[in-house]
Amino acid sequence: MPDVKYVPAPVEPPSSYEITATGPPNTLVANALVARAPLPLDLPVLRSIRDRRVILASASPRRRQLLAQIGLTKISIIPSTVPEAFPKTLSPFEYVLQTASQKAMTVYSAQIDNPEGEPALVIAADTVVVSPRGKILEKPRHEADHISMLKELRDSLPHKVYTAVVVMAPLSSARDPGYALESTVEETTVKFSSDVSDELILSYVRTREGADKAGGYGIQGIGAILVDRIEGSFDNVVGLPLRPTLALIEKVLRDDENLIDEFAEVEEDQ
Repeated sequence: MPDVKYVPAPVEPPSSYEITATGPPNTLVANALVARAPLPLDLPVLRSIRDRRVILASASPRRRQLLAQIGLTKISIIPSTVPEAFPKTLSPFEYVLQTASQKAMTVYSAQIDNPEGEPALVIAADTVVVSPRGKILEKPRHEADHISMLKELRDSLPHKVYTAVVVMAPLSSARDPGYALESTVEETTVKFSSDVSDELILSYVRTREGADKAGGYGIQGIGAILVDRIEGSFDNVVGLPLRPTLALIEKVLRDDENLIDEFAEVEEDQ
């Protein structure tokens, strides 16, 4: 049996997430946590666009905050100005996908010849809340409508939240149509607590937090007090499912790289 060589344990302890404060006794708390923001995700796809022109085709501050969480902080906010006029008779899946696609195409077409340079990426999204009866819920029209909407969600079966995400990027090649486009639609099930009282609903409505939101509530804010449970992605309900969005970004940029490789192979064969 060969000799087994043991490596001695290191003398120094591993680096810590904590810092020991120094100073007079009883004036500073030892082992206080360092207060700093987390470092951005260090992924090749994010590094490749971090200093390039990335457009969010939405005025939603929540979507901007979600993108900032993965390190996309230097983005241009250019919402689409085209009215969202698709019929509510469409299925929720078709409705959000067509709406998000329209937003992306409108902003991309308007910005492709911008003097600042073409965008490296355009990200668009649309979110709808759908009642258990299949009705697409709009933003509440007034206080009475808001109260009625939240009571319906409380008193019924779980409802659905759908978010469509569309990501576009220009192609380096001349292949028609000149851009790569990828999309997805994510679904989350949300159940309000049956213990939510009329008084709580009225109090929430008067905070005005949900007045500008489809379905009349914001799960990332005070509206969380209405929710008993969810099945699926939390950030999908907020308005932008991060993991699928990152996957779309990787895919559209990879589509461009694959086309460049294909053209290079064709030129070599010629």
